[in-house]
Amino acid sequence: MKRITFLALCTMVAMTLATACDKEEPTVDTPTDTAPAVIDEPEEVKDNIYQFKVLDGNGDSVSLKDYEGQVLLVVNSATECGYTPQYESLQRIYETYKDQGFTILDFPCNQFGEQAPGDYDDIHNYCTSRYGITFPQFAKIDVKGANASPLYVWLTEKMPSVIRWNFTKFLIDREGNVIRRFEPENAMSTVEAAVRKQVQE
Repeated sequence: MKRITFLALCTMVAMTLATACDKEEPTVDTPTDTAPAVIDEPEEVKDNIYQFKVLDGNGDSVSLKDYEGQVLLVVNSATECGYTPQYESLQRIYETYKDQGFTILDFPCNQFGEQAPGDYDDIHNYCTSRYGITFPQFAKIDVKGANASPLYVWLTEKMPSVIRWNFTKFLIDREGNVIRRFEPENAMSTVEAAVRKQVQE
C-alpha cells in the first residue's frame, strides 16, 4: 500500500513539472544588426541668395540658384536718374570679369523719384540701345516698403539700412553670401576693385 502511494505521488510530481515546461516562456527583446528606420527630413534652406526666385522680363520665375558659384553684383536701377550713366561702367566691369565667373543682376525700380517709368520692354530697350548692356535684367520690383521683393528684404537685413536711392549695389561671393554694399555715390572704380578682388580669390 505504501509503495502504491509513493508511486502515485511521483507520478503527480512528474505531471506537474511537464505542465510547467509546456508553458510559453516570456519573449525577451534581443538586439539586431538592423538599423532603425530613418524618417526623411526636409532639406534645410540655406541662408544665402540662392534661396530666392525672381521674375524675368517675361514674368517667368528664375531661381537665383542658377548663378551658384559666381560672384554677383545686385543693383536696383533706373533709366532717368542722375546715376543712370553708371550703366556704362557696369557693362564695362561685366565684360572685363564675366569670363572669371562674374555677373550683374539688374532690378529696375520706380520707387525713387519715379525714375524708372515704362514696362520691362521700355526699360530694357533703352538700356541695350543706349548703354549696350548684356548682363541679366529682371522685371521691375520694389526694394523697400510693404511690397518689397523678398530678395531685397534679405539683402537689407544682411547689410542693414534702408535703400535710399537708385543704383545701390550688393556684392555677393561665390557661396551666395552678401559681403559688401555700395551706395550710389560710391565711385565705380571702388566697385570694380572689390569685384576684381573677389573674382581672383
